[in-house]
Amino acid sequence: MIALVGLILGIILGAVWNINIPDKFSPYISVAIFACLDSVFGALKASLAKQFRVDIFISGFFGNAVLAAALAYLGDKLGVPIYLAAVIVFGGRIFDNFATIRRVLIEKAKSHQ
Repeated sequence: MIALVGLILGIILGAVWNINIPDKFSPYISVAIFACLDSVFGALKASLAKQFRVDIFISGFFGNAVLAAALAYLGDKLGVPIYLAAVIVFGGRIFDNFATIRRVLIEKAKSHQ
């Protein structure tokens, strides 16, 4: 539940504040956002499975974002678009977590009918 509240709060703050990010930082921001979203969806999945732990969520949220941005920076310095691999991996994990969340919610809704 904490993850969902944080996600909603982040979306609201992002919509209210008009922050322009320079184009040269967009690969780093994109992978950091994907990493954070991966953590949020993982937290929602863990919450539905009654396995959510705040310490795991916080460490994954910030750790994944920093690691993903660092890898994107390293790839940028090497001339290799590593950030694309991170976006693909995190995107796949987000969709996998969403599919699991959707199935769990549908099963819960069916069992309450």
